[in-house]
Amino acid sequence: MKIDDQTGLVLEGGGMRAVFTVGVLDYFMDHNLWFPYTIGVSAGASNGISYASRQRGRSRYSNIDLLKEYNYIGLRHFLRGRGYIDMKYLFYIYPEKLYPLDYDAYFRSKDRFVMVTSNCLTGKAEYFEEKKDKKRLVDICCASCTLPILCPVARVDGIPMVDGGVCDAIPIQRAIDDGFSKNVIILTRNKGYRKKDKNFYLPGFIYKQYPAIREQLKLRYKRYNEVLDYIDQLEAEGKAFVIRPENKMEVGRTESNPEKLEALYNEGYELAARLFSGKHE
Repeated sequence: MKIDDQTGLVLEGGGMRAVFTVGVLDYFMDHNLWFPYTIGVSAGASNGISYASRQRGRSRYSNIDLLKEYNYIGLRHFLRGRGYIDMKYLFYIYPEKLYPLDYDAYFRSKDRFVMVTSNCLTGKAEYFEEKKDKKRLVDICCASCTLPILCPVARVDGIPMVDGGVCDAIPIQRAIDDGFSKNVIILTRNKGYRKKDKNFYLPGFIYKQYPAIREQLKLRYKRYNEVLDYIDQLEAEGKAFVIRPENKMEVGRTESNPEKLEALYNEGYELAARLFSGKHE
């Protein structure tokens, strides 16, 4: 596949399902496949940032090996006020002490990297690029990954934010609007998947101070299905190249079984090898 200055890379989230994406990205790095523009949402942002800093294996370590050493998913973290996924550990301890992000390489790169968050006050998606401030970069990435309800609300520049997937689950339109007419899209659901059309019940006390984000949560399934329909259309027209799991998805958003995660990572890597082998020479 030829990557030129109009080719973008779009990374869906999906929590631990995005270990599939990690496998694909590691293959890309192993074969020097670099995109001038990458946009990631939620887990797509946290995995994409290691791709943007060109640290092959870093996301695999945090999603699989680190999970074995420190089980950062579970009710005990929620009860400590850190969220069902321990966001403080993942974003403010691990990156500094255990496997530092290569900020110099990240800031030096001319390739663009965009992260998506959801603004709790406006109920709209926010799109950030940060190439100077280390703390702000981490704050944005953390906010993009902050699962609604399961994790404490994050803040960027003092503004309350949650998971970017609430307002823009697969930011393909933003990539196009930013001038990238050809896109590789990495999804974390099987082909044909759609969210069930049902009313989303949200108790009145949850996010009562953020009515705009409550409304977005209720509409999330509808907008997610609409963007998948749009991606299918782009794929059929040859305007997008879509990479998605082919095996039945056995990994949930908060999966903590290392064997399942390892298998999903391997699927992503092997699928990328099959799809791209011989096309990047």
